[in-house]
Amino acid sequence: MIFIELQNIKLQAFHGIYAGERKTGNPFELNIRVGYEEGKTEFEKLSDTIDYEVIFSIVKQHMQSATPLLEKAAQGIIREIKKRYPFTKEIAVSIFKLEAPIENFQGKVGISMVERFD
Repeated sequence: MIFIELQNIKLQAFHGIYAGERKTGNPFELNIRVGYEEGKTEFEKLSDTIDYEVIFSIVKQHMQSATPLLEKAAQGIIREIKKRYPFTKEIAVSIFKLEAPIENFQGKVGISMVERFD
């Protein structure tokens, strides 16, 4: 299996359950991994693989649409990638909020979602 990966993507977005998060936003960090079977390709042109620029575009699009829960954003990213690349066998998305509104908390919080397809 081959994996296309985009790591440590930094984006500003407005996800969260608190009104302040939806108003001022937060910095987020994402990691994306998309797996597919190699098949019999020679990898000589971009259409022989998954275009990571397309994956980045999908991520940006879904992060711009604010949702209360990060799980909804991850689910939307996974569904759109699968729609664009139906031959994928596995898609993993991690989304981290870098400035969580938790008193006296330093670090990042987030979710990871993995979908496997037959």
